Amino acid sequence: MSETASAAETFGFQTEAKQLLHLMIHSLYSNREIFLRELISNASDAIDKLRFEGLGKPDLIGAESDYWVRISFDADAGTLTVADNGIGMTRDEVIANLGTIAKSGTAEFVAKLTGDQKKDAALIGQFGVGFYSAFIVADEVEVRTRKAGDSADAGTVWRSKGEADFTVASMAIESRGTEIVLHLKESAKEFAEDFRLRNIVRKYSDHIGVPVQLKSDDAWSTVNEAKALWTRGRNDISDDEYRGFYKHVSHDFDDPLTWSHNRVEGKLEYTSLLYVPKHAPFDLWNRDRPRGVKLYVQRVFIMDDAEQFLPLYLRFVKGVVDSNDLPLNVSREILQEDDRVATIRAALTKRVLDLLAKLAASDPDRYHEFWDEFGEVLKEGPAEDFANRESIAKLLRFASTHDGNMAQRTSLADYVGRMKEGQNKIYYLCADGFDTAKGSPQLEMFRKRGIEVLLMYDRIDDWLMSGLREFDGKPLHDVMRGELELPGEDEADSEEPAASEGLCARIKSVLGDTVEDVRASSRLVESPACLVIGENEMGVQMRRIMTAAGQHVPDSKPTLEVNLGHPLLARMDAETDDGRFTELSTLLFEQAQLADGRALKDPAAHVQRVNALLVKLLAVAE
Repeated sequence: MSETASAAETFGFQTEAKQLLHLMIHSLYSNREIFLRELISNASDAIDKLRFEGLGKPDLIGAESDYWVRISFDADAGTLTVADNGIGMTRDEVIANLGTIAKSGTAEFVAKLTGDQKKDAALIGQFGVGFYSAFIVADEVEVRTRKAGDSADAGTVWRSKGEADFTVASMAIESRGTEIVLHLKESAKEFAEDFRLRNIVRKYSDHIGVPVQLKSDDAWSTVNEAKALWTRGRNDISDDEYRGFYKHVSHDFDDPLTWSHNRVEGKLEYTSLLYVPKHAPFDLWNRDRPRGVKLYVQRVFIMDDAEQFLPLYLRFVKGVVDSNDLPLNVSREILQEDDRVATIRAALTKRVLDLLAKLAASDPDRYHEFWDEFGEVLKEGPAEDFANRESIAKLLRFASTHDGNMAQRTSLADYVGRMKEGQNKIYYLCADGFDTAKGSPQLEMFRKRGIEVLLMYDRIDDWLMSGLREFDGKPLHDVMRGELELPGEDEADSEEPAASEGLCARIKSVLGDTVEDVRASSRLVESPACLVIGENEMGVQMRRIMTAAGQHVPDSKPTLEVNLGHPLLARMDAETDDGRFTELSTLLFEQAQLADGRALKDPAAHVQRVNALLVKLLAVAE
């Protein structure tokens, strides 16, 4: 190899890359052996990409059709080299790929880093560190690469010490592929030892479907099994091997929560290995982020992030699908229109939902871990996947007035099992937070009669309930909508009110068009008033989501329900001063808005009204 010094240029790292490098070097020191797993995984991906490109352009592969990843070391010089004969990179690709973090949401990710080594290590693992992990053990890294199909003099060499900048120069390289040379830190010389390297390869990369060879005594020997893990029988694969393969496909540091490995034979033949992660990625709520499984056709890698095989609400699932029926030249456009893909998608969706159902039944504590991480995403399902609506509904978990503990979750099936005699509806309430939901005045009559209500406070809950109208044949009813007819009515509920029915009309004359109506309430026991919306009106949460998205929101006015048995309403009924009655009516409405979690149109005016009332009360007391 001969380097062309005149072509050398210096470039600065992207800002986020510099921050990540610094934090990674310090935060991942205790788990630094993962650098080799990341470099081998990248080398394997480069070989997979060349295999795919070679389907249409056999000249890219040429006579060198045996693929390998090779590891060599020089203990005296303190260097470690990882090489592959994969697709390689051009000069422009080197600058783009090794100088920036080409991943959506990078800025958001960096903003979440705290400086706490333990927490940042877990977050960095969710993000995936790839090539940059080399700087955990190396003072300087050198990359020599040549793109498949390019001439020998089109090679490129990249060098950096992982600080502010890197250099790129031209180099003559005889064969395609990439070679990464790590100049090891004094504290990392253990990675220039045969025994240590063999153990790491077997621990993290035994499942790689290409030979990983280690040079020892001037001879190359294959260290890993070199057979794609999903092609082996389930009984031949240990749990540790499954966990290791998950880390390869996901670049996650943590073990998966659970997984499913299945081979289908018959009209369609395919193998799937699907994983549910333990932790949500930082950009889970970005619905446009790359997602999906790795797609192979007859063991040939086709694409990363094949989103056509699982619905969007299961975007957290990682894994591999290997089909014997799809064409090798399949594209994303073909996948969207292929009936075979639709059949596989339906089967894989059912498999994931069954996997979660089994986890919920066999290990509720672990399922609650899953729910805390991915529950909000799963709630997208009922409105998007009608065919699996009932299966998804069984997986949903909610807080409830049954125990009043936010940490405790109940299923719809558990709720149905506790329903009161004569109860034919599942009652729920949507609010901005757990405390707001738990303290809502709309729950007072339900508590009095011992009727359980599901408490919903995730931003997606209104959307969820628009797609999930019933469960087990029982309709779901929002306690904040319409008039209520509850089971278990008793004599105490029908006591003579202290205020007259005519009071409602007086309050309505004050509030005017700000409310749809004012009526006596069957919901309230202790509170003087609450707001309800019409049966077919859009919920408060949904209105906020649509407003934030810039969507048109139809006009809607709430109904004010008043507790005619409350002392405040009795006092208002006896009030003869029109000005004072107007102030009290307005305060009553604003209190109901605040209890409902709504924003006041004029908070300053509300404060003035309350202060004026306090001054009058203090004057009377004195």
